[in-house]
Amino acid sequence: MKTLSRMALGATLMTLALAAGGPALAHHGWSWAETEQTELEGTIETISMSPPHPSLEVRDADGTLWQVDLGNPNQTERSGFTGDTAQPGDAITVLGNRNSDASRAHIKAVRITIDGTNYDMYPERIAAE
Repeated sequence: MKTLSRMALGATLMTLALAAGGPALAHHGWSWAETEQTELEGTIETISMSPPHPSLEVRDADGTLWQVDLGNPNQTERSGFTGDTAQPGDAITVLGNRNSDASRAHIKAVRITIDGTNYDMYPERIAAE
């Protein structure tokens, strides 16, 4: 009986460890990003609404191509932004947290603004205006 109890305990602990470790291993989250928010202005090059995160490629005035991660598909849709909201060539302003590795042109958007309309992916994360 002791062996069975230890096996059950071991299996339970393994399950809990995997469940807790999963999110930490995923690419989701903010640990890779600076805490200070940055504003990026540019032109949309591509739009992808594919999971796990919809994303945009945005070219800034210097010609740098940025990867812009939006919220998860449900968050992005709740913000009002869909695959039909914007088109390549549209001007965009992105408020977000850029990659802490300054060599990467990568930002996670908390808000995007297109033609004067705000789409808040993470309204709770928007710094006081």
